[in-house]
Amino acid sequence: MNRLIALFYFVLSLVGLDVGGSSFEHRATANGTDVLLSRAHVQAGVARFDCVHSASGECHYIVLPKACAATDAVDPPDGCAQDPIARFTLAQGESHQVSGLQNFRLCVGPASGPAGEQCQSASAGADRNG
Repeated sequence: MNRLIALFYFVLSLVGLDVGGSSFEHRATANGTDVLLSRAHVQAGVARFDCVHSASGECHYIVLPKACAATDAVDPPDGCAQDPIARFTLAQGESHQVSGLQNFRLCVGPASGPAGEQCQSASAGADRNG
């Protein structure tokens, strides 16, 4: 069903209709040096994640339910009883697409198990800016 919806929106975009979406950019610096640049675009429940730059050569992603805080990605969540929706790692320059995402929180960092300052978080959902 999600693929059918994505196909429908793709066909609409071919005829020039823009149905909106949200874009997120995660950038982290340390000592004036960029250590992470990641972009994500969400449209019609389909999210595309792009690891543009990472000091480690990899971007580590954790997709959480919107109710969970970014710190829940590392520590067992006290206020969040739900497991992460997805965990994946992309090499610098790679992209990954996930369909069926609605109302989620994204945590991305340059090292495995992003925590604290390494975790750049944002949320996507009905209240996001388009």
